Amino acid sequence: MVLLLAILLFAGLAVASYFYWLGNRGYESTDDANIDGRAISIAPQVSGNVVSLDVNDNQFVHKGDPLIHIDNRQYVIDRESAQAQLATAQGQLAGFQYAAAVAHKNFPAQLLLAQAQLAAAQAVEAKAQADDQRQKALPRQATSQQDIDAATAALQQAQAQVDQAQAQVQQAEPVPQRIGQVEAEVRQNNGQVAQARARLDQAILNLSYTIVTAPQDGWITKRNVEVGNYVTPGQQIFSIVSPQIWVTANFKESQLRWMRPGQSVTISVDAYPELNLKGHVDSIQRGTGSKFTAFPPENATGNFVKIVQRVPVKIDIDSGLDPRRPMSLGLSVEPRVKVQ
Repeated sequence: MVLLLAILLFAGLAVASYFYWLGNRGYESTDDANIDGRAISIAPQVSGNVVSLDVNDNQFVHKGDPLIHIDNRQYVIDRESAQAQLATAQGQLAGFQYAAAVAHKNFPAQLLLAQAQLAAAQAVEAKAQADDQRQKALPRQATSQQDIDAATAALQQAQAQVDQAQAQVQQAEPVPQRIGQVEAEVRQNNGQVAQARARLDQAILNLSYTIVTAPQDGWITKRNVEVGNYVTPGQQIFSIVSPQIWVTANFKESQLRWMRPGQSVTISVDAYPELNLKGHVDSIQRGTGSKFTAFPPENATGNFVKIVQRVPVKIDIDSGLDPRRPMSLGLSVEPRVKVQ
């Protein structure tokens, strides 16, 4: 009887083991897995005192919702100052543009006027020279010394007027250069207007930064700010956990032989045993976990001990989530992948 019972017990164990093996054949599982997702760090981009805190811990927010308000009085002043500077620069530019328009007409006209005055002075000089030569050619009895001196003085005066007119022509001749100088001043003021407009844009942008908004939907976590705190650019004040979650499972390298993207996965959650999550393999990381540590191992130095490596596998969750049960990042899970 004892022998018969032993034989039956052994046969039962063998059958149970066979069916257990048959049921688990073609599956790979690990308990080194957890819920993963994106946690966005929120930091202000301008400094100032927090005058309003618009969210609480673990509150769900939508993209664009205000999170905090920073005292904006200084940034309003900066914007108004930038607006005044832009108006001043635009006024100066309008003045130089008017001057350029006038220069395009006046400078050529001034050259023509100077050339006409030179021609008139040359005509006067020619007449004075003829009068002087005629006075000197007359017999002494037909003229007087006074007339000769008057003709000579008139000639000298006419020559001086010609010299003066020639100088005015030379002064008015570089018309393109004079117009170019005025246009250069217009371009310079255009640059000053562009700089003033950029300063205004920056002031408006800084003013908008005094309201810190949510960059995406998610839950507020790790709140590190209170009303009255002085915050600075880059200071982490919140984290936002996005609703998109997945499973990161660290499988042994020996379990990856038949694992491929798209294979179905069943997932059990330690915190919620009643949940039966379904998913699929999304991707396999191109590197073991140890390769991305702060101090990766250097097997080429010292004694070598072979250690089974683990490779992170991303598993997307397709169904089974319950909105009443929060899936916090880091929860332990156990995925079971059907590889064959």
